[in-house]
Parts: sequence; C-alpha cells; structure tokens
Amino acid sequence: MLYGRSAEQERLARLLAEARAGRSGALLLRGEAGIGKTALLDWLAGRAAAQAHGDARSDGREVRVLRVTGVEPEADLAFGGLVQLLWPVQDRLNALPAPQAAALRAVLGTGREQRGPDRFLTGLAVLTVLADLAEDGPLLCLVDDAQWLDRATAEALLFAARRLAAEGVAMVLAGREDDGFTAPGIPELTLPRLDFEDSSRLLADRGRAPALHSQIITESAGNPLALIEFDAARSDQPHQHAPLPVADRVSSAFRARIGGLPERTRLMMLIAAAEGRGDLPLLLRASELLGVDLGDLAEAERTGLMYVMGGAVTFRHPLIASATYQGAVLARRIAVHRALAEAATDPDCRARHLLAVATGPDQEAALELAAAAGRARGRTAYAAASGLFGQAARLTTDPRQRTSWLAEAAALALAAGHAAQANRLAQEAGELADGLVDGLADDPAAGARVASVRAAVAFELGDRNEAAHGLLARLGNAAPNTAPPEASGLLRTAAAYGWLAGDADAVRTAAARLATAASAADPLVEGLERLCEDDAEHGLPLLTRFLEGRPDTTGPRDADEEQAVRMLALTCGLLLGDDEAAHALASAEVRRCRSQALIGQLPYALDVLAQTHLLAGHHRDAEAAVTEAEEIARDTGMHRRLVRLGAVRARMAAIEGDARRVRELADATPPALRTGVDCALVLLDLGLGDFGSALSRLDPPPPGPDRYTWLSLSTAADRIEAAVRLGQPERAEEALRHCESWARATTAPWAQAVALRCRALIDDRPEPYAQALHLHEKGGRPFERARTELLYGEWLRRARRPNEARDVLRSALATFERLRAEPWLRRAAAELRASGERRVAARTPAENPIDRLTPQELQVVRLARGGSSSREIAAQLFLSRRTVEHHLYKAYPKLGVGSRRELARLDLG
Repeated sequence: MLYGRSAEQERLARLLAEARAGRSGALLLRGEAGIGKTALLDWLAGRAAAQAHGDARSDGREVRVLRVTGVEPEADLAFGGLVQLLWPVQDRLNALPAPQAAALRAVLGTGREQRGPDRFLTGLAVLTVLADLAEDGPLLCLVDDAQWLDRATAEALLFAARRLAAEGVAMVLAGREDDGFTAPGIPELTLPRLDFEDSSRLLADRGRAPALHSQIITESAGNPLALIEFDAARSDQPHQHAPLPVADRVSSAFRARIGGLPERTRLMMLIAAAEGRGDLPLLLRASELLGVDLGDLAEAERTGLMYVMGGAVTFRHPLIASATYQGAVLARRIAVHRALAEAATDPDCRARHLLAVATGPDQEAALELAAAAGRARGRTAYAAASGLFGQAARLTTDPRQRTSWLAEAAALALAAGHAAQANRLAQEAGELADGLVDGLADDPAAGARVASVRAAVAFELGDRNEAAHGLLARLGNAAPNTAPPEASGLLRTAAAYGWLAGDADAVRTAAARLATAASAADPLVEGLERLCEDDAEHGLPLLTRFLEGRPDTTGPRDADEEQAVRMLALTCGLLLGDDEAAHALASAEVRRCRSQALIGQLPYALDVLAQTHLLAGHHRDAEAAVTEAEEIARDTGMHRRLVRLGAVRARMAAIEGDARRVRELADATPPALRTGVDCALVLLDLGLGDFGSALSRLDPPPPGPDRYTWLSLSTAADRIEAAVRLGQPERAEEALRHCESWARATTAPWAQAVALRCRALIDDRPEPYAQALHLHEKGGRPFERARTELLYGEWLRRARRPNEARDVLRSALATFERLRAEPWLRRAAAELRASGERRVAARTPAENPIDRLTPQELQVVRLARGGSSSREIAAQLFLSRRTVEHHLYKAYPKLGVGSRRELARLDLG
C-alpha cells in the first residue's frame, strides 16, 4: 500500500488510461532517494496487470510492460540500458526499416550490418519499435533510476518520448532531483515528502506504537524509506542529533547494518555492488577467485538487504549498494574490481573494471579502454565513446597517443551535442600537441585531426572567426612543398568557416595558400575569394563550376571538412540566384539526411529548404520546414543552431508586416548572426514607410561574405527604393552598383528584373520597368515581381496612364493578398484607388485549405499526396506510423476529403 500518493497515482492512472485509448504520453517522476519513485512504478505496473485480469475499470486488454533500471556502475557502458529494455522484444526488429534495424542490432550485438553515422537513428528506431509493439495493445515503458542511465540510452529514450503522440504508449521515467538528468519537453512531477498524518499511518501499519511516531517522523522528515529504516533500526540507531541530510542518514543506517554482517557476506555484497548489473554467472566466477560463494549471501537475504532470484542478484534499494561499496576500504575495492576484470567475458565490462583498478598510468588498461571507446563509437554512443577515450588518454604512457585520444574524445563530445565538454577536451589536446618537442610534425594526420577538431568546436560554440584562424595558424607559413598532404583539406575547411563567419581576410588567406599548396585550382575557394572582393562577375561562375562538378560523394574527406563543404554547397545554390536549382539541391540534401537518418545534419538542410520555399512564395511550406528544423535542433541539443533559424521566420513576418514578431526575433539573435534578421528589418521598415530606418540599417553594408547572403540582392533593392523615396538617390549608388554587378553575373531572370527595377527607380524611366516585367514572366520570386508591378503601376499613374496602371496594380494586389503581405497590400490598394479603380478593398484572400493544417500535418499530407506510405512518411519525418495516420485523420476533414485517393486530386499549391 502507498501512503500520501493519491494525486500521483491519479496522474499515472490517467496516463495509462490514455494509452489504452490509443493516445501516448510521457512523464518524469522526480524526487530524492527513498521518496517512493520505484514504489509508484511498481504500483503502476501492478495496476496494468490487474486491469488485464478482470478489473471492471478497464477494457480487459493486456498491457505489455517494458522496464529498465539505470545502474550507477554502468553509466559509461554504451547502450547498457537499451539492451536491458529491448532484449525481450528483439524479435520485433525484423519489422523495422533497414537502417533502423541495423542500428538496434548493433546496439544489441546481434547483427553485423553497417549502421549509419547519426547517433539519433537509434532514438528513431526505439520510437518505431515502441509504436510497433503498441500495435498489439497498449504499452507501458518504465524507466527507473534514470539518472544512472548511460547517456546513449537516455538520449534514445528521450528522443522517442518527445515524438510519442497517437501510438498507445505510456512512458514513465523516474530520476533523482538535482542529479544531472534532464528531460526537456517531458512533463515532470516532483514527489513531496509525506506529511505527519500519512507518515503516522505508515508507521501504524508497521505496528509501531503511536507514542513513538513523532520521534521517527521528525528524524525521517517524511521520507518513506527513512521512515521504514529508522523504524527498523530505532532500538540501536539514535538519529535525533544527526545533522546529516536524510539520504546520508539512511546510508549511514545501511552501513551500520552491513557492518554487523559476517566478513564473507560483506565481501560477497561488495562484489555484487562493484559489478552493478546483478550478472550471477560473472559474480560466481569473480567470487571463486576471491574465495567466497553464493552461500555467503544468505545472511544478506535473510535481513532483506538483497534478493537472489531469476538468475540475478539485486539490492533492495540502490542506497544499499552505495553503502556497501562506499563502506569498503580502497584496497578491498581494487581487489574486487581486479577479480571482476579477470572473470569478465565481455570486453567492455573488463575495460570498466580495469579502469577502477588503475591508480596511475597503465598502458594495458588504456588500450582496452580505447578499444571499448571504438566499439561505442561504432554503435554511435558518442557520449560514452568520448568518456572512454578521455579515460584512456589519462592512463596512457604515450604523449602522442594521449593527444590523439583527447582529440577524438573532443570530436565525439561535439557529435554528442556537448560543446562545453568538447571545448575542454580540444583545448587540452591542443596544449599537449603544442607542448610536444616536435609538435606532431612526424604525424601530420594526427596534427591535422587536432586542428580540425579544435576548429569544429570553436565553430559550434559560435566563435566562427577562431574556427577559421585556428586552422590557418596550424598550417603556419609553411612552404608549399613542405605542407602536409592534409593541408588542402584544412585550407578548404578554413575558407568555408571564414565565409560562414563573414571573415573575408580568412577566406583570402586560405585561398592564397591553397593556390600554392593544391595541385589543382579549387573553384569553391577561389569563387568565395572573388566574392570577398565584390567580384561577382568572376566569383559566381566559379561557384557554378563547383556545384556542377561536385558529385554526390566528394571523395575521402575529413568529416568536418565534408560537413562544412556540404553546408557551403547549399548556400552557393542560393547565391547563384537559380532558385529552382537551389530548391532541388536542398530537397536532395533533405532526402539524403532522411534516408540515412542523419538527424543531426538535417536542421541546416531544412533551413535552406525553407529559404527556397519562402522565395517561391510558399510560406506555409517554409514554416513547416523551419518548425521541423527547430524541433530537431531543440531535441538534439543543438541550441546554437536554433538561433540561426530565425531569418526565415523574420522574413515572413516582415512581408506580412508583423513588426512585433520581427523585432522579437531580432532581439533573440546574437549580433554575429544578425545579417539575415537585419535584412528582414530593412524590408519591414520599407513596407511600413519608415524609409530613413530602412536606409540607415546595414549602412555601410557588411563587408565580404555577408554581402552575399540569400537575401543580399533583395536587401540592396530595398535600400535603393528607400533612398529614392527619401529623395536621396545618391545614397543608393553603391547598392545599385552591387545589385547590377550581381545580376550581370547570374543567369537568373528574376535577378536581372530586380536590377532593372532599381535602375528604373533611379532614372525615373518606364522602359526598364517594362523589361523587368518581361523577365519576371519567366518565373521566380513572386514577391519581387509584385513589387516591380507596384512600382511600375505607381509610375504609370503619375504619368497619367491609369488604364495601364490598373492592369499591373491588380496583379500586384492579387500576389500581395496571396502572400498576406499586409503593408504592401494596402499600398497596392491605395494606388489602384488613385488610378480610378472604383471598387478596391485591401482584403484577406479566400482561405486556402492548407492554411487550416498545422505545419506537421502539411508535411504529412504533401508526402501522402506524393504516394508515400504511412511507414515511409514516418521514417522520413522521424515519427511513428500511428502518429502519421493520426495527422492524416485530422487533416482529411480540414481539406474536405476522405481518403488518399481524393487527396491526390487536390491542388495544394
């Protein structure tokens, strides 16, 4: 029976009832040690079993229960918790998509398939398995002592938990408060201590006389475990004067009880506590080496401290295991770990115990830890692998090996989303490399790896300039013939970081060195250098060459270089102004990330895809892509990437005239990442008629790379219009030169049209407007076309050509209405009225059916309309099949259809 937990029981019962109804949910129980978290999980498991056997309050369906308990000694054992959870249901892996099945087989050690490099693929596979199990009936997933889960397991479970929606899965996690375990996005319920009345009921049911309740309750402070233990030990353990926290006093009570047991029993308990998993065969092998056996646990079982059943040895509470281990002297603990290492058949388990044995440098232990780290890395347990490489580095006697392993630990920490830890490790690796007598001159590959990792960490932490200059400094001023073979890759990466940082000097330096170090010209770096000199005429064709000649796989590149170059390839597609090609490139990259489950790389690709949707006037699709990118970045801990996603939302808000939203986004964006949002502020000012602010922003224009963003030409045109409307066309000369130079270098008709529109504004002549509209007819950027029509209509009205003016103004008004461009819509309506149109109203357009859909519903509907099955959509959007079908179920009535066949006939724009 539970005391004082009726509210918590009601909350958990509702969660279970929701799962029975086909709806999913997750909950994190928090509380101090001994507060009753495990008891609540046991109660919920019992309730699920009772309902399946005739409980009148349920539908009688059996609830499958999966359970995992974190074990402190296994916190660094990659995927140890997931193995515990999924081992009973490994037969369901055959139903998973191939990459997901391979990921989980690698985790369970039951397959030889090559898995992808993305750590979040495992989380997606866990989600699919849980959803698949729920097809047979409601599923209850219980996670106890979550604070001791290995990080890889915790990440996979939380990734799945945040995506549960309509599968019939209830997940309940329990963890200690203030113990490092966080679960963003998961509702939390903190368990309070029991009040006096409930504490008294507990003691009364244990047979304790009421006269003694007050003393025990005061000492226990309402902690249920403390109440029980202090009651049991009351006769010889006076606690009333102890100033320690409750958990420490409970541990002290346990240590006193353990101290009264026979020595052989204490040794056997220590072996079990050091082993941690309750693996009975391993315990028996180790105990034989130490001269004890299973019979020596009889006294611990008799006193209720431990249980031996089902082939496992279990402590009644984790605090008992902790008290056993901490109460033993160091020499005894080392002897036990040595025996466990010798008895272990699993190499990862052996490495863990060798680490506990080491009290100083130990090359044998270091090599085994590094091997374990390699295995963890192969299973994409990057956090565990990072920790193991770091521990191996501490134990090795070889300084070069220490440097290499620290660099690898830093790279893996970064891949795991732990940038601060990666920074510390990278700095340590760099300092060691710098301190070696000859640096790493005899091992240029290792030196390049250290430099590359330090730069990648700096880039992720937001210090983009340091990322570029750090790589350049690593190469120094070496002559071309003495530069290591890795130099070209480092220089290319430095140029990429320099461009993305807006650091023209870094791009120029990298290009100059690469020109002498590389055997062939590099069109990417050379093109970027030309753009830094504002030479679009020669720079853009070079970028075209780079994109045209770049195969889908780019040869044997360092991972950091490959990622940086891929990011630039997407950016280059937009720089060239060929929006259709840029959209195709971004779509292909999104498909690549989805098919290979490269979840960590997906947010950047989705951001670029959103930009192409926005430029094409598909604002809802842009919103859906950015929303997905934000959710993934948030779920995967890429907090710095979140702020980089604001430019698309800011541009949409500026078009729609939502000043409050644009300014909120501007305030939330760091100065180093503000260019895109500042461009949106220029457009907002222009639309609202604040021409002075529009012209003064970005004045002078940002130098070098920041002049060539995906919005650079549009923003130059905005500033030209602002200058003309202020009657200061001379302030537009530099922007006009930039605009026309950029347009000449690209073949994009819309870009040439915008340049002609700007020339028409400056010269106040109609011919460039007419030429611009002819080019706009070839397609691309409807918002820019509508603006050209608006300006031409204004000119025609002033020239007393109202009939011609009305034709182009009606077209502009229709586009502004479709885009919900409120400030521009009002201007177009006013011009139409001034031109003689009698019935003009700036009106909200007829509702588009897709406007009724949520961003995720829109994504699901588009993929379903394209012929993808629910399972295929689930794999692409990192959802469960049930959730996909739930979204379709909600979307059909909003669209006025009843099936996929009817969906295929809809025009979704």
